[in-house]
Amino acid sequence: MIRLAVNAILCFGIIAATAGFIFWLANAVAVAVTGTLMLVAGLLVLAKGTDTYRMFGNSATLIGAGMLMGGAGIELVEKHEDIAGWIMTPAGALVTGLGVWRWRNGALSAGFVLGAVILMGLSMHLVGIELLVMQNQVGSPLRNLILLYYAVTIGLVGWMIDVRVVTALAIVPFAQVLETGTAYFHAAYVFYSPEPTLTIVQMAFLITACIWGARHLHERDCRHLRILAVLGFVVANLCALVASLWGDVVGETIWGPGRYSDYPDWDSYHAARGAFRENALVIPDGAYAILWAVALVAIIVWASRHNQRALFNAGLTFAAIHGYTQMFESFVDEPLAYLIGGLAAIPLSWGVWRLNQRMEARSD
Repeated sequence: MIRLAVNAILCFGIIAATAGFIFWLANAVAVAVTGTLMLVAGLLVLAKGTDTYRMFGNSATLIGAGMLMGGAGIELVEKHEDIAGWIMTPAGALVTGLGVWRWRNGALSAGFVLGAVILMGLSMHLVGIELLVMQNQVGSPLRNLILLYYAVTIGLVGWMIDVRVVTALAIVPFAQVLETGTAYFHAAYVFYSPEPTLTIVQMAFLITACIWGARHLHERDCRHLRILAVLGFVVANLCALVASLWGDVVGETIWGPGRYSDYPDWDSYHAARGAFRENALVIPDGAYAILWAVALVAIIVWASRHNQRALFNAGLTFAAIHGYTQMFESFVDEPLAYLIGGLAAIPLSWGVWRLNQRMEARSD
């Protein structure tokens, strides 16, 4: 716990000092020279100094590396935007590859530094790709494959350096593979998908694979799989929340007419969408609300029987969200619904309490 606190303070200090140097000097040459000097000084301390001064060596090395990569990235984006992506993508890949090679060859005397440098290189690499994607207006299916590449690389690096926060970030591009957005109409659900059913299927595969892998691997690897499983479950439930309010036309934005922005006017889009919906699989919002409730009950019971506490707690949380959402969105003007819901809450509470007791007994 002490080491975690010290490392957290150290990381924030390094990030703040790196950004401060870059924007204070505000000159490419000065940033490059200062960064190189700090990098060399830090490496010398790590190579020649004792353990007492290792923290200073770590800090100097990371500040120097951050100034070189961060300063170069800012300079390229601000003054050479047309070639920034072409330089940052291979440069970031080179730094990441060298860091991974040193890591895999047992160069762990400065593991904290090496892991941070790998993350810096990976960030530069992915930002460079994203710049190229935006400049060239890359769309599906290449865009989907690029998002999948982001998810795989972030997840693998997080697993390799054993930092679960990095592994957890892999869910962000993975959840966007089917062109998820962040908002619709008047509300935002962070991971809203125009294809909620297909995204739920995608997350179900992720959850199944992670739970299966967690049963056959060492605890060190299981921790990463478990956090991905829980986050996949969260994304799937957010998609189900949207579908329970608006329904779903499966495949409308993938093999159907697409989005309104793909058409010159609303009439042509409306006609194409109507023609597609005549033969498409349409799941009404009411049916989705019932299916989601049944699935949540099944998952809560299964998680309690298999001592999957994280999925159990997440399932209860979304069951409560589903309940009050339907109460205020679908039954706001039905007093009988409030009566039934209030009476049903009593046996439901008792059932949850009993399941939790059984889980605690298994843990003991």
